[in-house]
Amino acid sequence: MSPMPGPVVVTARARTDLGRTRDHNEDAFLVADLTARTVDLTNGGPHGVGARGILFLVADGMGGAAAGELASSMAADLIFRHMLESWTTESEVSAERFTQHLRAAVEQANERIHVYSREHPDVRGMGTTATVAGVLDSHLYLAQVGDSRAYLVRDGVATQLTKDQSLMQRLVDAGELTEEEAEHSERRNIILQALGPDAKIRVDLTFQSLHRGDTLVICSDGLSGQVKREEIPALLKTNPDLDAVCSQLIALANERGGPDNITVVAARFDGEGLPASNDSGDVGYNVYPTDEPDSGEIPALMSSHPAPVLPTPVAPEPSLPVRRNGSPTAMAAVGIGILAGLLALYFLLRR
Repeated sequence: MSPMPGPVVVTARARTDLGRTRDHNEDAFLVADLTARTVDLTNGGPHGVGARGILFLVADGMGGAAAGELASSMAADLIFRHMLESWTTESEVSAERFTQHLRAAVEQANERIHVYSREHPDVRGMGTTATVAGVLDSHLYLAQVGDSRAYLVRDGVATQLTKDQSLMQRLVDAGELTEEEAEHSERRNIILQALGPDAKIRVDLTFQSLHRGDTLVICSDGLSGQVKREEIPALLKTNPDLDAVCSQLIALANERGGPDNITVVAARFDGEGLPASNDSGDVGYNVYPTDEPDSGEIPALMSSHPAPVLPTPVAPEPSLPVRRNGSPTAMAAVGIGILAGLLALYFLLRR
C-alpha cells in the first residue's frame, strides 16, 4: 500500500448511554492516537493521522451483574495496550503488519478475558463483542467479533462494513430469512462468538479505502437495533457537528424504547492524503487477504448440520453469548428455533 501524498486528518466524537431499561452500562468505547499514544481524540480536532495510525473500538459486554461491564472494559484496555506494545515498536510499517497486530490484539484480549473468567467464578461466562477499526494512511482496517457494527457514510449513503457474527446473519446468508425477517425475530440477539466465552475465536478482518468527507460510525446493537442504517446519513446531512449527531442517534434509539445500552463512535475523514469523493467507489464488506490461518471457527451449523424436525427447541444456556432486548416479536420462521437449539447444543458440547 503506497500512501497518498499529503496529510490525512480525522475529527472524532463518541458517546455512550445507559438506555431506558438497563440498570448499568456494559458498553465501552475507545478512540486512540497510536502515534501520540493518547486516548484524547474526542476533544477538538481535526487531528492528523500519524505514521502509526488511529484506533477506534466499540465493545458490548454480556454476562450479567458487573461481568459484562468488566469484559468490555478489559477488551478496550487490552487491545489498546497490545497495539502500543507491539505495533508502535514494529520496524515494518505496512498494511500487512498493521492488520497482523490488529488481529493479534483481539485474539490475545480474548485469551486474557477467557482465563480471567475461568479463574473468577463470579464472572464465569462473561463476554463482549468487539468492533475495532484502525486507520493507516488512506485505508481503514476492521477486526470484528460479535454483532456491534461499523458503517461508512459516503455521498449521503450509509454502507455496513462489518458482518454480524449472529444466528440471524447466518440464516440470511443461507437464504433462509430475509434481512427484514431477521430484524424482527425475537432471536436476533443470539451471537455465534464473543471475546471471553471460548479460548479461541475467529477474527473477521476487512478493509476499506477512504475518501475525503467519509464518516465512520461504529455502534453497539443498542443503536443498530433501533435506528435504521439509512437514517444515519440523514442526521449527518442536517448537522455537521459530530457530537450533536452522536447525541441525536442516542436520543432516537431511546425514543424507540432504549432496550439496551447505546454506544456510538463517529469519525469524519479529510485531508489531501485522501482522494476526492467524486464517486461512491467500492464501499462494503471487503475481506482482507491474509495467508495466516484462522485461530478458530465461527459455528457453521447451517451448512454442515441440516436441521432435523424437533418437537421443542433447546433453550440456550445463560452463560452463552446471548443478549435479549426484552421486547419479543413474532418469529420469522420455524427453522430459527430449531437452529437456536442446535447452536446451544454445539456450545454445550464445546465446554
